[in-house]
Amino acid sequence: MPGRKIPLVTGQIYHVLNRGISGQTTFVNKRDYNWAFEILRYYQNIKAPLRYSVFLTLANDKRKKILENLAKEKKFLVEIIAYCFMPNHFHFLLKQLEEDGISRFMRFWADSYTRYFNVKYKRNGPLFQGRFKAIRVESDNQLIHLSRYIHLNPFSSFVVKSLSGLEVYPYSSFLEFLGKTQSSVCAKEIVLCQFKNAESYKNFVFDQANYQRELERIKHLLLET
Repeated sequence: MPGRKIPLVTGQIYHVLNRGISGQTTFVNKRDYNWAFEILRYYQNIKAPLRYSVFLTLANDKRKKILENLAKEKKFLVEIIAYCFMPNHFHFLLKQLEEDGISRFMRFWADSYTRYFNVKYKRNGPLFQGRFKAIRVESDNQLIHLSRYIHLNPFSSFVVKSLSGLEVYPYSSFLEFLGKTQSSVCAKEIVLCQFKNAESYKNFVFDQANYQRELERIKHLLLET
C-alpha cells in the first residue's frame, strides 16, 4: 500500500476514522466491542510482545506479568484522547507520540480485529474500507468540538434513542469523560482541562445533540435521493 501524501506528524492530534467495506457491520455484539476495546489498549504500547490472540493463550500469571511490565514502561505509539465504536464504523482522537505511531497502531489494531472478526463470522478478506482517514486537529477549539461530535455519534445516528441512553452507551469514551467507568484508557484531560468539570463538559456535548442529529438525518436523506 503506498504511503500517505501528507505524513502524520509526531506530536500532533488527529481525528482517525474508518468504516466497514460497503457500510457492512463491523461490530455485531458486546464481545466484538469488548475485543475492539481491549486490543485498542494493548496495541497502544510500543512493545506489545505478542499478538493479542497469542497473549490470551498464556496462563493468567504470565498475562498479568506482561501487562504489569507494559504499565511500568508506559511507552506508547499514540495517546488515545477519545474513541467511539459504532455498528459499522469507528472514530478515534489520537495524538502521535512516535514516528509513524498512528499508522503502526492502526495497522496492529485493524489487523488483529479483522482476524478475530473473520474467524468468528467465517469470512475472508479486509473488513474496513481501505486506508483509514486522518484529519489533523489544528486548534483547542476544534479539539473540543471533535470530541463532542465523536461522543454524540450514537445519538445522532439513532443507535441510542435519547440522551439518557447516550449516558450509558458502553462503547465510547464518553462514560470515561463523565467519570462513570473504571476502564481508563484516555488522556481525557487534554479536553476536560478546558471545562470547569465533567458536568460542564456533558452540558457542552448535550447542547448540540439535536442539531447534530438533524444534520445526520438530512445527510442520509440526501444520500438516498
